[in-house]
Order: sequence, then C-alpha cells, then structure tokens
Amino acid sequence: MAAGDIPPGPPEALVGLNTATATVHASCVALGGRAVLILGPSGSGKSALALSLMAFGARLVSDDRVALRRDGPRLIATAPEAIRGLIEARGVGLLRAEAEAEAVVALAVDLARIETARLPQRREIDLLGHPVVLLSKVEALHFPAAILQYLKAGRRGDDD
Repeated sequence: MAAGDIPPGPPEALVGLNTATATVHASCVALGGRAVLILGPSGSGKSALALSLMAFGARLVSDDRVALRRDGPRLIATAPEAIRGLIEARGVGLLRAEAEAEAVVALAVDLARIETARLPQRREIDLLGHPVVLLSKVEALHFPAAILQYLKAGRRGDDD
C-alpha cells in the first residue's frame, strides 16, 4: 500500500456490526429523506460537519449517537429519544434543531481517514448487513456541498 492510501474495510468501531439494530457513535443529517452517517472518533468534527450541512438545508436526524435498524432493503437512522432534536456546538452548547424522525442511510463519511485521491474508487461499509457507500474526509471547502449533492443525485458509478 502506497503512502496516503486508505486501507480497505470499515472504521474499526463498526467491525462486526451485523445485527438487526444497533446504536453507533456518529452524527446523522438528511436531505430529502436520504441520510449521511458521519463517523469518527470524539473530537473529529462529526457535529461540526453536521452543523455545516444543516446550514445548507439538511435536517438533523441525530447527533452523538444514531440508532440504526434494518427495514427490508433499507437501513433506517433515528435518534435515541433522550437526544432527539439536540446537536452539540463546541464552545456554544447544546442547540435545539428540528429533527427528521427517521431517514434512509444513503452514505457514510469516515472523518478518521483523509481522502487524497482526486477521483476516489468506490468504497463501502457493511452496516447491519446493508452495503453503504463510504467516503473519507476531504479537506476542502466544497466537502459539505459535495455531500449534499451526493444525497440529492448520487455519484456517477454508484448504484444507490
């Protein structure tokens, strides 16, 4: 593997996650009923990315913990009741937000890995037996806008 290459496979926290339901340490926002699951260690910017996406029109599904469940061919994200409608903004506090009751997970973003390829190959993560397209963090200003466009229309070569 060359320097800067991203190793294949899911983020370590999700290895072996193949049950009917699970709660994961992540943030999740949706646009048009399609959700992005934002993964990464504490302090990696999950809530900050979610807030940026919300500023562009996405709606909060859940922050900090996301409940996932299988629903036939779909993977559904919801918020645990205790944190529904709340998102943390570091240095500001817990903010209230209108939240989607649930959304279909269409994309996952791993903030623990940096994407270096201009046109990255398709990667997936298996969540509860469902393959989900996995992007790594892009350190560029267009990243939130690109995520929203992915939720709207997908990416060439991906079968959503």
